[in-house]
Amino acid sequence: QVQLAESGGGLVQAGGSLRLSCAASGRTASSYVMGWFRQAPGKEREFVASINWSGRTTNYVDSVKGRFTISRDNAKNTVYLQMNSLKPEDTADYYCAADPRTYDPQRFLKYGMSYWGKGTLVTVSS
Repeated sequence: QVQLAESGGGLVQAGGSLRLSCAASGRTASSYVMGWFRQAPGKEREFVASINWSGRTTNYVDSVKGRFTISRDNAKNTVYLQMNSLKPEDTADYYCAADPRTYDPQRFLKYGMSYWGKGTLVTVSS
């Protein structure tokens, strides 16, 4: 199993930037697929981005492409989400997630991942 702890959320003006971090515990955490999801008030959870164990393969939801970047540091068992050019519609609880299975963005899109953090709130003001 792996435990996940997000940090870095907060209040930012539209056009601003934030970097979310997710620390993963567990000896095999560096081999897991990692991802970020978000859930806005009154909406369903949404896939945001994923990254494979090596960091060489990433996927993003269309609405964040070109603005968000997912990365990982396996030596620190940490995954990041750099969010630039933030918009009010990016306001949501952001959840870090991990999965020990093969990298399959379609599965992540439909079913999420196996392990979840508790979330961190990002609020973008207009």
